[in-house]
Amino acid sequence: MSKSIIQTNNAPAAIGTYSQAVKAGNTVYLSGQIPLVPETMTLVSEDFEAQAVQVFENIKAVVEAANGEMKNLVKVNIYLIDLANFATVNEVMSRYFEQPYPARAAVQVSALPKDAQIEIEAVMVLPE
Repeated sequence: MSKSIIQTNNAPAAIGTYSQAVKAGNTVYLSGQIPLVPETMTLVSEDFEAQAVQVFENIKAVVEAANGEMKNLVKVNIYLIDLANFATVNEVMSRYFEQPYPARAAVQVSALPKDAQIEIEAVMVLPE
């Protein structure tokens, strides 16, 4: 099975020892994205909804760099510092996905890098 690294300037650069995504066969493992603006590497806003939108835009950029579409995502893991934002996540997510939706987990964590309020990682399976 072949393995290749996915990288795009349309999503934030890695801020550690990881790749934006790794493709193994027809499966793409996307690293966690936080709401950084790719051009400035700063948080988009303190507003939660703006952060959620930026994270999905960053995920979308990596998906497209891997020659995929958001509908190819099969699993999404969402990390929130406050589960009170769960309804907002659902609303924002509905802008990026149609049924059938990917499998998903949403958990509350104590902190995220750069004091972000949300982080999302995903798994994508590309059509053969």
